[in-house]
Amino acid sequence: MMPLTLKFSQSILIGTLSMEKLLNSIQKYLVVAGAALFVVFVLPGFPSPYHVPKEIFAAVIISLALIASLIKSIIKGESKFFRGKFDIGIILLVIAYLATTIFRTPNKMEAFFYPGTTTFVLLSALFYLIVNQFTRRGKNAVLLALFTSGIFLSVSILFTQLGVFAKIPQLPTFMKDPAFNPMGASLQSVIYLFALLPIGVAQIIKEKEIVKRIFFGVASAVIIFGIALSGINMLPGKPQAPVLPSWQTSWEVVAEALKQSPLLGVGSANYLSAFNVYRPVSYNGTNLWQVRFYSANNYYFTLMTELGFIGIAAITILLISIYKKLSLDYKSKAWEEISIAILVLAFAVFPAAPALIFLFMVLLAVFSGSEDKPITIATNKVPAIIVASPIFLAIVALAIFGTRAVMAEANYKKSLDALTANDAKNTYNYMVQAVKLNPYVDRYHASLAQVDMALANSLAGKKDLTEEDRTAVTQLVQEAISEGKATVTLNSSRSSNWEVLAQIYRSIMSFAEGSDQYAIQTYSQAVALDPINPDLRISLGGVYYALGDYDNAIGAFQLAVVAKGNSANAHYNLAAAYAAKKDYDKAIAEVNTVISLVPQGSDDYKTAQATLEQLKKQKPATTDTTSQNLTSPETVTESNIKPPITLPSDSTPPATQ
Repeated sequence: MMPLTLKFSQSILIGTLSMEKLLNSIQKYLVVAGAALFVVFVLPGFPSPYHVPKEIFAAVIISLALIASLIKSIIKGESKFFRGKFDIGIILLVIAYLATTIFRTPNKMEAFFYPGTTTFVLLSALFYLIVNQFTRRGKNAVLLALFTSGIFLSVSILFTQLGVFAKIPQLPTFMKDPAFNPMGASLQSVIYLFALLPIGVAQIIKEKEIVKRIFFGVASAVIIFGIALSGINMLPGKPQAPVLPSWQTSWEVVAEALKQSPLLGVGSANYLSAFNVYRPVSYNGTNLWQVRFYSANNYYFTLMTELGFIGIAAITILLISIYKKLSLDYKSKAWEEISIAILVLAFAVFPAAPALIFLFMVLLAVFSGSEDKPITIATNKVPAIIVASPIFLAIVALAIFGTRAVMAEANYKKSLDALTANDAKNTYNYMVQAVKLNPYVDRYHASLAQVDMALANSLAGKKDLTEEDRTAVTQLVQEAISEGKATVTLNSSRSSNWEVLAQIYRSIMSFAEGSDQYAIQTYSQAVALDPINPDLRISLGGVYYALGDYDNAIGAFQLAVVAKGNSANAHYNLAAAYAAKKDYDKAIAEVNTVISLVPQGSDDYKTAQATLEQLKKQKPATTDTTSQNLTSPETVTESNIKPPITLPSDSTPPATQ
């Protein structure tokens, strides 16, 4: 008869094995579901229903999968790690993103939350490491899940084109849009689907069962159909037609950024600042001169600009390891690996969306060969607990801070919705709540500053101001300045942030002493960070003009003309400044230039003709408020607030760089 202690030990062993099996199954299903659904996961309630929800989804899936893995290792009393062929390159790439985010990115929230470039790379790398721990059978399941994600994406594109989503009243508004795409852009969908095609084709070739061959054949046809529909949406004139900077413009931004910060670049998710400063003057001669890009025309240029030489080194090591692996497997006819090659080449031609980075990392994990290279980290429960503890703490910290960040973004969306509905009270309240929940996002502060000024201007426009109104205006103005300064402080390298603060100072020049000089100072800094932007120079010149400083106004308008010689508005403002100085010959010459630049018969053409006639009669130019584009520099209008309010000492703009 079996001893009682032996029976007890056997029951414990059976229970442990059952728990391990359960945890293995949970982890596997989580990872497979993540691979299949990541690309199509969208949610309403956020300004970006495509990117932020995917970030949340990936963080939840990976956290749960890690928790299951850690609990399993503690129960088993053993921690193992399986090494893949691409580990070094991926780890170095993650380190590069983290290093540039910590040491170079001015506003860390842009890198870690939205657009979340660093977070998406980090989450994708963690997913890579999790899949690395799978057996060959488990990896095949992940590969099938990726292929299934292509089917889901293609079907969603088809439903959009057929108007199926538009007919379902329960769906959010953005999903009913004729241009809806779960990835947010047709170009990225085409790349994603095209990269998955080799998986289907390989299965058709390798599968022996006719049923499976038919399945993969039909599924591949669905994916091809999705590519075709997305391609049609990308045609010129279509809502999803791609708009990218030229190769030459992107290269010049890369070159100048590397000259200024060769080691760490400009910082992850900070490409826009580099684009503003370093784009060439020739860019103003293109039809896209008013467009500001958040990425280069391809992923590698964006990486080089943002991460510098440490990023270049990391991606080079990764690409070399990929080349070696593909070269070795070429003879074995591993056709599925062509998917990796397609993405590597696509990144050299097009920008990379988060879903493409995720797909890239998961494909690398599937073909990394890690299942044959285990490393034992811990051999009993205590070391396993020590290894697991910091990871548990990191997951808890992510959950706490991530929840607040998500709630802040949701409140920001509610504020924007209230603004659309002309609900001033809720616009303000939700915006304030977003700032309180996450004070590290500059766009929250910028939006709140603009809301404050809109409310202040509305009150200041009343005919009979009470003392209570005057106090409210003063408080709103001070809060607007405070929020504008916070915007600049969070990212002082962003020209648009300085422009927000400058606009605040400009709007209170009529009733706040000292604001005129603050406006000049902040507009000048905005110009310094976006030097070939003619509109900023026109705005700066407008402040000088309003103050009667016509010489400096002429200088600013002249530089606007230098930045964009065919800017009719720059020439028109320059003409107004010359006229104010009674230099009518030069003013007439500038107006004649304006007439040659605007379409004949347009409102602008009529405005310029009228101005020319007035100048010929030696009369000052006037502003035609019906003009579409031509606007004379404004003077400071008289305010109802008398005596003027005195700004507190902390209303001065932050120190400029």
